Amino acid sequence: MKHAYHALLLATLYGLFLPGLNAGESYQQSARLDVQVPVTMDYLVYTPPGYEARDKWPLLLFLHGAGERGDDLELVKVHGPPKLIEQGQPFPFVVVSPQCPQDRHWEPIELMALLDEIESKYRIDADRIYVTGLSMGGFGTWELAAYAPDRFAAIVPICGGGEKFWMKRITHVPTWIIHGGKDTGVPLERSEELLEELRKKGGNVRITIAPNTAHLVWTSAYNNPELYGWLLHQKRQPRQ
Repeated sequence: MKHAYHALLLATLYGLFLPGLNAGESYQQSARLDVQVPVTMDYLVYTPPGYEARDKWPLLLFLHGAGERGDDLELVKVHGPPKLIEQGQPFPFVVVSPQCPQDRHWEPIELMALLDEIESKYRIDADRIYVTGLSMGGFGTWELAAYAPDRFAAIVPICGGGEKFWMKRITHVPTWIIHGGKDTGVPLERSEELLEELRKKGGNVRITIAPNTAHLVWTSAYNNPELYGWLLHQKRQPRQ
């Protein structure tokens, strides 16, 4: 009875609004959209001392937080590796630090276009590409890794979060989570739930919780030489 009612309704609608069409004919067709979407992104790029002497270098992609969005690259130097580079600290990576436009969030497809550009222009070891970010950049780190899990050697999301279902895609990617125990901007639970999910799925994951630190946990994290030593020990692994 239900199907008969639907058939009668369709026939009535054809008659009222599309006279002359036969309701028994099909007008559904296949089609394809084929366009190129432009990506515009400003970024800082750092090459290490002795860059020209080696064929390949590891790459560190740094994603800033919401407060550094805009069209002034000086803002990107406020925190993290770009800040330390500006202060004269050398790094054993090519370091790329893009800027997210105002009122936007990190988009994985745009970051992938940036990585393609960097790999085409610089001496990059494709098996040693690392991603780290703080706050909004921590969220972006998780999402980018889940979007392209076969591209990265390791990730370090700092005071970020994401979707639990992403974790099944990145169990092979070494992950170091960092979060402040007193963070009220992004609660610690956002990292802990992803840690638990990754562990349940057999992921290669570790966590550092600074128990007395709030949201600005990234200052001590990026000042820790152990973080960069750990990254350098990681190489891209195939998915199981």
